[in-house]
Amino acid sequence: MPETGQLDHHPGGYRLAAESPESALPGRRLSDLVEQVARCTPGCCGASTTVVEGGVEGGTDRSAAVTHPDLAPLVTVQLRSGDGPIVEALESGEPVEAFDLLREERWPEYRALALDAGVRSSVTIPFRRSGLVVTLSLYSFRSGALKGAPHGPARVLGDLAVGCLARDRSYRAALTELDQLGAALRSRPVVDQACGIVMHVLGCDAEAAFQVLRRISQGANRKLADVAAGVVDKRGRGLERELLSLAG
Repeated sequence: MPETGQLDHHPGGYRLAAESPESALPGRRLSDLVEQVARCTPGCCGASTTVVEGGVEGGTDRSAAVTHPDLAPLVTVQLRSGDGPIVEALESGEPVEAFDLLREERWPEYRALALDAGVRSSVTIPFRRSGLVVTLSLYSFRSGALKGAPHGPARVLGDLAVGCLARDRSYRAALTELDQLGAALRSRPVVDQACGIVMHVLGCDAEAAFQVLRRISQGANRKLADVAAGVVDKRGRGLERELLSLAG
């Protein structure tokens, strides 16, 4: 099968490479993205990426990847201070370029850390898809070296990676939903049995019996399936008073 997250460079452009189970992990996708961008972008000495799930406003699930440990503080300082090219790119939805940080007057904390790490210029490109907000930042030791980056391989690689991350998230959500559905289906016979016992004890209909079980579940902070299993195990014995009080 073709891989939707990794690209190989060929004379005709970018070709999809073979997928491995490991590459489907979100963290691996981010690491692959920054490594590939750093290799494929002329003048780039390193890259970083950030991901916010749930959108910029209210998104709490954040993750990031960098090609070099020295770049990690550049990401951290921006997310902590709320100031920097990453923040501006997230807010504007447009690429944010710093052609020469020696002459840059914006983002003093970011600028100081970047220059201390030897970074002279940077470009941050934002991507949005299906509730995911991703930024891809490229760094260079030379001023003006990344002027074409927002329209080069970084854009292609970023678009593809964001699509893969969105697909992975949808797949994980589908698996969770299937697990929940499977658990509900497995517990259904036990719940039906318990409803039958409650109906016999209380002389009520099925809907009233189910509501009684649900109130017990909520009151005891236990899963409905566990409550139903307890009723079935005891055949309702010892529960008559509790059932009658809840039915009333």
